Amino acid sequence: MLTLHIVPQAFSAEECDRLTTLAAAQPSSEARLVGQRDHNMRRADLVWLDDVPDTGWVMDRLISVVAEANRKVFDFALTEFAESPQVASYGAERRGHFDWHSDIGDGALASKRKLTLVVQLAGDGDYEGGALEVMPAANILNAPREKGTAAIFPAFALHRVTPVTRGTRASLTVWAHGPAFR
Repeated sequence: MLTLHIVPQAFSAEECDRLTTLAAAQPSSEARLVGQRDHNMRRADLVWLDDVPDTGWVMDRLISVVAEANRKVFDFALTEFAESPQVASYGAERRGHFDWHSDIGDGALASKRKLTLVVQLAGDGDYEGGALEVMPAANILNAPREKGTAAIFPAFALHRVTPVTRGTRASLTVWAHGPAFR
């Protein structure tokens, strides 16, 4: 089904703050897209949670949220989570953004991505701009900005994060994998 599924309060505000604090204490890397010629397609800093101690509970929660959403809405053949969850920070000082793209593509892992899950870690008042827009069909849908809300959509759906103009947008992203779409 081509949709944007919303799970309010997938994480509590306290859990979002804890994740943001844990990620901020880690060395981050600038997001780089393999094979992309346009180095300005994405401006964000990333922390991969597999490298962060005391975050095993996060993956447990993500698995639970994805399993329920898949059962209720998508009914995709899912087999694993083959990539680490990532915390992304999009700061206004660099007009952090991610242009239109899909999360499925070439490569062993990207070709098996079935669902994308993005959790809003920052509160709506913490930043301006930075809208997560998803285009699962002909119309553009805006993901909610409430802290702790998860947005789940097919990995092949076009989506973007508009430029942040004030503050910092923080999000948690993970992909559920399965057999390649046919």
